Amino acid sequence: MNEQVDVVVAGAGPVGLMLACELGLAGIRTVVLERRTDIDMTIKAGAVNHTTLQALDRRGLTPQLAEAREIMLAKMAEFRRQQATAPGPAPTGDKPAFRFIGHFGGIQLDGNNLDPHDPDLAAQARLADLGMVGQQQLEAILEARARELGVDVRRGVTLEAFEDSGGGVVVTTDQGTITAGWLAGCDGGRSTVRKLAGFDFPGTAPEITAYQSMVEMSGTEGLRPGWHATATGVYAFGPMPGRILVAEFGGTPADRTSPVTVDELQGAIRRVTGVEVTVHAITTATRFTDNARQATAYRKGRVLLAGDAAHVHSPFGGQGLNLGIGDAMNLGFKLAATIRGWAPEDLLETYTTERHPIGARVLDWTRAQIAIMRPDAHARAARAVFADLATTVDGTTHLAKQLSGAWQRYDLGAGHPLVGRSAPDLDLSAGTRLSDHLHGGRSVLVDFGAGAGAGLRALAAGYDDRLDVVAADATGDLRGLLVRPDGIVVWASAPGAPLDGLAEALERWLGVRHEAAVAAA
Repeated sequence: MNEQVDVVVAGAGPVGLMLACELGLAGIRTVVLERRTDIDMTIKAGAVNHTTLQALDRRGLTPQLAEAREIMLAKMAEFRRQQATAPGPAPTGDKPAFRFIGHFGGIQLDGNNLDPHDPDLAAQARLADLGMVGQQQLEAILEARARELGVDVRRGVTLEAFEDSGGGVVVTTDQGTITAGWLAGCDGGRSTVRKLAGFDFPGTAPEITAYQSMVEMSGTEGLRPGWHATATGVYAFGPMPGRILVAEFGGTPADRTSPVTVDELQGAIRRVTGVEVTVHAITTATRFTDNARQATAYRKGRVLLAGDAAHVHSPFGGQGLNLGIGDAMNLGFKLAATIRGWAPEDLLETYTTERHPIGARVLDWTRAQIAIMRPDAHARAARAVFADLATTVDGTTHLAKQLSGAWQRYDLGAGHPLVGRSAPDLDLSAGTRLSDHLHGGRSVLVDFGAGAGAGLRALAAGYDDRLDVVAADATGDLRGLLVRPDGIVVWASAPGAPLDGLAEALERWLGVRHEAAVAAA
């Protein structure tokens, strides 16, 4: 039987599921194909950054995040009890206890050094405590949400081939054939979709072999919690019982596919840490390298890439999962609008033009970390200088903003300083926040004239099927704000300023309005 759907998403990891949720929210017939029969419990990302928290909050998933966070915090508390110390240096005298907020190349960042007046960090305060959510927890949350939205998530199904006819894609699986308007490859760094479609995937070769694992081991008294550089590489111990990561230089693994063995992992831990630990059992373990590659374009005909299928890099700094969620948010509403038929002609092309520079910068971010992790004398000298800078208020604040995603901005042309940036989560009328009005996945136009802006609302007429107009109490900073479904500001105006550019912004991102509204205007 040959099924007919709008979109086939290959891969039920967090990126594929996030994209499926975005499409499901727009009423797009979507099928997710995943070769695994259940969620992959191999150890992966243990936290998410602010851009991901914003995305999930804008879709109403904050309560689920809070529940998942409590589970992670309980595991971390158990590790601290076992070690009788928290990660990082102990407090001395009046100095507050080290507050780990992330790392750059294994150089730990102390939250006590953050600039408390930085506006970007202040804007993150409301969601900051929700970041400790593991990848498997996030996948479970997103799969449940996708199914609620009517997405057909099929596990135990392998994509084997596909043919892009220009007007659609015929996808062949081990269980039958599906005809779709579009195929989205969210199937990881070794993406079958990317390879079969022939996307260019240039980049830099790897130089490390690294392992991340949860193990049962003894002889760990010499291991120090947190991140540490050694004569042969770097290691991280904690923040959960049995969790250890080691990275050593001198070559890449001969075999990337076979299971990690006890002897292999134990040898790597001993070589990197210099501690004669004994690994008794492996709960979960994975190998990785610093292979860094990026597709030159994220679209080829009717085939699109997102997440690791579009870009791979080392996981240092925790950017991979978050980068992929950003891809899904950016692509979701654009693909849905294209399918619905109201998208401007080149809307889908902006997916690559907006997301590719973000991905390129993340790849360089991870390459820079590898450079100061090398054990040679020149790299270690650079590391020492960098470590000094990282302990300053300006250095810590800058790096924390990079880790959080606060630096991300799309080049959407000149205009108000907010244009191209993630919208601030403003308090609006009737006790609501801006993020509350984004739960439905539609664009939002905020009228800070509390409904008195006849000119603003006249321009918005005819977009009622894709735009919500919200009246808000007057503010000293804004007259109006147009926000895309992914939370990006595409137009803003100061109080008393004309509405110049609003009509153009509406048409640029929401297409042509209904003919009846045009006639009435």
